[in-house]
Order: sequence, then C-alpha cells, then structure tokens
Amino acid sequence: GIEFLHSYVFNKVEDIRFNSTVGRFVGYTEHGVKNAEAWNSDAGILGQEQAQLESYCKHNADLHYSAILDKT
Repeated sequence: GIEFLHSYVFNKVEDIRFNSTVGRFVGYTEHGVKNAEAWNSDAGILGQEQAQLESYCKHNADLHYSAILDKT
C-alpha cells in the first residue's frame, strides 16, 4: 500500500508529522505535541490530510506505475 507522510519542519527540526497509516498527527517537540493533540481532535484537518493520500499520492503513483510499465 501507499503511505502518506506530511512533516512540518521549523528551523530544520521536525515538529509534527501526519502519517496516513496511523491516520493521525504525531508531535516530536513540545510545540508539535500540543498541535498534534489539537489537530487530531479536528475531523476536518484529519480529513484534509487523508484526502491527500487519495488525490495526490494514489493519483501520482498510478501515473508513475504506468510510465514504468510502458518502459518494460
């Protein structure tokens, strides 16, 4: 399957990451943990992130897969 990761980085430090496999945000700093808690309780934000898996990842994966098959 496809996994979508969306990282939020500030000053070269990853604060928070959305992982489509677990379906939620994970915080890696104090600020990131607070945002993860807030964003995980917001169905709209979670839905937007999950939609990226369908609209961006799967769409582009199909295009790349087709291009590879055309060359083999």
